[in-house]
Amino acid sequence: MPAITNIGDLKRIYERRVPRMFFDYTESGSWTEQTFRENTSDFDQIRLRQRVAVDMSGRSTKTQMIGQDVAMPVALAPVGLTGMQHADGEIKAARAAEAFGVPFTLSTMSINSIEDVAEATMKPFWFQLYTMRDGDYVARLIERARAAKCSALVITLDLQILGQRHKDIKNGLSAPPKLTPRSIANLATKWRWGIGMLGAKRRTFGNIVGHVSNISDASNLSAWTAEQFDPTLDWNKIAKLKEQWGGKVILKGILDAEDAKMALKVGADAIIVSNHGGRQLDGALSSIRVLPSILDAVGDQVEVHLDSGIRSGQDVLKAMAMGAKGTYIGRAFIYGLGAMGQEGVTKSLEVIHKELDTTMALCGETSIERLGKHNLLIPQDFEGRWQA
Repeated sequence: MPAITNIGDLKRIYERRVPRMFFDYTESGSWTEQTFRENTSDFDQIRLRQRVAVDMSGRSTKTQMIGQDVAMPVALAPVGLTGMQHADGEIKAARAAEAFGVPFTLSTMSINSIEDVAEATMKPFWFQLYTMRDGDYVARLIERARAAKCSALVITLDLQILGQRHKDIKNGLSAPPKLTPRSIANLATKWRWGIGMLGAKRRTFGNIVGHVSNISDASNLSAWTAEQFDPTLDWNKIAKLKEQWGGKVILKGILDAEDAKMALKVGADAIIVSNHGGRQLDGALSSIRVLPSILDAVGDQVEVHLDSGIRSGQDVLKAMAMGAKGTYIGRAFIYGLGAMGQEGVTKSLEVIHKELDTTMALCGETSIERLGKHNLLIPQDFEGRWQA
């Protein structure tokens, strides 16, 4: 295997090894994919200030996210269908994150269940909650996360209505994949993936099948999920969910300063500036572009994290230097998982850590806490000039 020096190397292997519908699920956005593209390209507009003749010995990337010690300010984001990218994908990603010393976030729409991941790991992980119309199911889901000793509940706010993702519709995305002439032809070329999936613990949504009445297999699952995302979610419901959980709550999907202020009012422990990886509202600004306005509104009163667009350790440094207290990777670790399983997730973390550590040193800093806007060159009109 050729040397892996960056996340792009893992992505190329991933594309060769994983069925097209699951590659497209990861590597796409909604509608025209403008926001999906700008999540990464906007990072390129920010430049770094090199500093020299600074003692670089003893530097460290260690810090904290919501009071939890982390080896670097990077958590694994919740990604649905992770167990379709590689057999037992959530378990393998969680183990890699645990060994590396960063948080893992399990999606409601995971293949491996909360209990599967808890049984396979030693340390608490975070659980991401989608709010559903079925309040009894949501209450039981929260209780299951509590029983598994999850240390934070990540409530996603931007999926009340599913954004239109053209590739997923055209591919007939499902778990397990529907067998059509097109999918069979593609699956036949992914023998390594197929052999792995034959031995997988699960091949459909482990947090749903067997936990919802009348849902026993994938045939009636897609209809249920399409109807279940709760369009009535509001700040009162979010406050009740926080009270029901009783532990640390992170609110994911904040893209506006006014919503950040509302998250502060309901007592969030942290907010994640995120546009769902460009998979919901196409035409919205990238996460890194709206980060400054959200920090101006609430930054000294609640931890502000950033998700969507992180592909390198330099991206992590730029977000932290702008004022974020943590970042999340989704696609970057999925590339590694699909390419090489648990070893690939570890490799993605190693790549990002090395880039972060080296860049921090070349910017003249020895710790995450010392990063700031003095390390960056930010275009004057970076946030955009918009009519009132």
